[in-house]
Amino acid sequence: MKRIVGAALFGLGVLLVVAAVGLPLYVAPLVSQLPYDLERSESVAESANAEFLQIKAGAANVERGALRSTVEVVPLPKITDEKMTGDLEGKAVVWDVFQSVRRIDNNEIISEYSTELAIDRVSGAAAKWDPAWLDDGTDQPANYSGQVYKFPFGTEKKDYPVYDREIRKTVPAQFKEVTEVRGVEAYRFEQTVPEAQLVLAESSLKLLLARFAPGATTARIMYTNTRTFWVEPVTGAYVDLRDQPRKVLVPDVGTPTVLLNADFRYNEATVIASADRASDNARSIQLVRLWGPIALGVLGLLLIAGGILLAMRDSGKRAVTEPTEEERAGSHRADKDGKVAASDGSDAPAPDAPSADSAERTVPDQRSPAERTAPL
Repeated sequence: MKRIVGAALFGLGVLLVVAAVGLPLYVAPLVSQLPYDLERSESVAESANAEFLQIKAGAANVERGALRSTVEVVPLPKITDEKMTGDLEGKAVVWDVFQSVRRIDNNEIISEYSTELAIDRVSGAAAKWDPAWLDDGTDQPANYSGQVYKFPFGTEKKDYPVYDREIRKTVPAQFKEVTEVRGVEAYRFEQTVPEAQLVLAESSLKLLLARFAPGATTARIMYTNTRTFWVEPVTGAYVDLRDQPRKVLVPDVGTPTVLLNADFRYNEATVIASADRASDNARSIQLVRLWGPIALGVLGLLLIAGGILLAMRDSGKRAVTEPTEEERAGSHRADKDGKVAASDGSDAPAPDAPSADSAERTVPDQRSPAERTAPL
């Protein structure tokens, strides 16, 4: 029975060791990527005291006050199934993203944009997909590349190219330090977008010149930004974000006018939700990638060792309890003193030897009748 139990433990241990090897090789890559059915998410950043351009009823003015920026990510699993074909099949997902910037005091909208793009499921970078579009009122092609709304699964301590929507190209985000956000380990990156001229529709430019530089014939919109990303490294998800855009109208004649100067930062609710979500997802990935294989491997090795020991102990016990051939053959052998050795090793008295009288009684008399009657 012990031999059977030992064999069962050995087999189970082998299965656990195989599972320990298979988890990081086959299961971990499946969970370390964006799922098709990812839930929609929303992040909110606020700027307490911003300068901003507001165009209302055909009039342009620079206002000062608090702004709220809301970004909503909407995964599109059906469109992903239909349109992610060829080299992108199984490797990218399609998202719709909407952003609006509103005044906090009266909820009036200041700016907004919408976009549809393909995101690589592992790297989190924009995938090359011709149907991608970006509607922000400038009629420019999106030209998506680099990291857009997240960093890679398994983010490293190095620089990453991060896409800037205003200039339609990437700018490096430099790794700065390892820190924590609400108890979650985070890598902090900083991106500095150098001053660049933005494309502006002719009608919008005329409106700005008429209001802020009536003597000018043309002007440039100069833009710069500094962004700070706090990234949970296992998932590549943002747990906090700071965005400091600045736009200035520079006319060929007259004084420059600041059109936007803000300092957006995730609000507390967004930080809490982002940190909790990233922490849960990171634990799930680490369980499959590291802790699960370690636990299964150790348990499997213990079961294998236990099964072998149990089987060996059972075999040894059988060898001790079974009599040898010599013991079975000599179980009734008599010793030199006339005693018979019992099978258990104890001495037993030997059976009595036949006497001479008994021998005479038992041997037939061979004499003739005359010899029997003759006197002695």
